[in-house]
Amino acid sequence: MDHVRLGSTGLVVSELCLGTMTFGLQCDEQTSLAILDRAFAGGVTFLDTADVYPLGGDLTTIGRTEEIVGTWMRGKRDQVVLATKCVGRTGPAPWDQGSSRKHILDAVEASLRRLGTDYIDLYQLHSPDPETPIDETLRALDDLVRSGKVRYVGCSNFLAYQLARALGRSEALGVVRFDSAQPRYNLLFRQIERELLPLCAEEGVGVIPYNPIAGGLLSGKHDPSAPPPSGSRFTLGSAASNYQNRYWHDREFATVQALTAVAAREGVSLVTLSVAWVLAQPAVSAPIIGASRPEQLDASLAAAELEISAEVMAELDEITREYRLGDAAR
Repeated sequence: MDHVRLGSTGLVVSELCLGTMTFGLQCDEQTSLAILDRAFAGGVTFLDTADVYPLGGDLTTIGRTEEIVGTWMRGKRDQVVLATKCVGRTGPAPWDQGSSRKHILDAVEASLRRLGTDYIDLYQLHSPDPETPIDETLRALDDLVRSGKVRYVGCSNFLAYQLARALGRSEALGVVRFDSAQPRYNLLFRQIERELLPLCAEEGVGVIPYNPIAGGLLSGKHDPSAPPPSGSRFTLGSAASNYQNRYWHDREFATVQALTAVAAREGVSLVTLSVAWVLAQPAVSAPIIGASRPEQLDASLAAAELEISAEVMAELDEITREYRLGDAAR
C-alpha cells in the first residue's frame, strides 16, 4: 500500500482509507474488529469515522462506531491516522447539532472519550451548517488545533462555493483552513468533477471521497428485478431511502451492466475497477472503502495494485459521462 500526502499538508496517509460507518449496526462489534484487522493487514493506516455513526441508526446508537474504533486502537494509536466528524445531531437538545462553537467543543470531547485518545488527526465538519457563521466555526476549529486536540481540519459534503468561501475566510482571519474535503464520488456520481475537484486541485485540498462503489451497486451483485436485499445499504434503517434515491434506478442498473462487461474483459472485479477508477483521478488523495464482512475488503484493497490503461479510462469515461450532468440527465 502506497502512502500519499493529504493535499498540500505534510500529513502522509495510506492511499486507501477505511470507512467505518457500518460498524455497530450493519455489522456487530466482533465483525467490525475483524474488518479493521483485515484492512490494517492490507496496509490501510487511515481510518475515517464520525460521531453520529453507525449509518442508519438513531439517537440510541450515536457514538457506537467510535467506541468500536477506540477499542481496536488500544495499543496501536500511533500506527494509524484517525479522522472523525461532527455536525450531525448527537442528542435531544437544540444545540446538539451544527457547527456552533458550543457544539464543536462539546462534540470533540465526546469523540475523544469514545475513541480513547487525546487527539484526532483529522477533524471534519460532516456537512455545512447554514445556521452558523463560518467565521465562528473556523475560529472554534482553530482553537482545537492550537490546543493540540486536533491536528488538521477538513469538511465533508460541502459544495464548491462553500469550500471556496471557507478557504477565503480562513485566509482573511488568519486561522486554520480545511486541508481536506470528503465528497461523494463514483462512476455513477461525477458532478464534483465540474467545480469541486478543480478547486481542490488548485488550492491543495486533499480529497477523500466516500461511496466509491455507490453503496454496493457497483459490486454488480444486485438484481434490478427484485427488491433491495435485506441487510444491504439499501435497506438499512434510516439510510435506506437515501441510498435507494441515489442509486436504485433503471439507468444506474443499465450502466452497471455495461461496466461489468468491461471489468470481466479486463479480468478484475467491478469493485476493484470502480475503486481504482476513483483512485486514479488526479485530485483524489485516498478513496474511502468499507465492508460489512472482512472478506469484502479484498476486492477494494486490490484496487491499490491495479493500474487502469488510458484506453480503459477513456471507455469508462464514455460509459458514465452523463453522470457528470446530475439528476437533470435522468
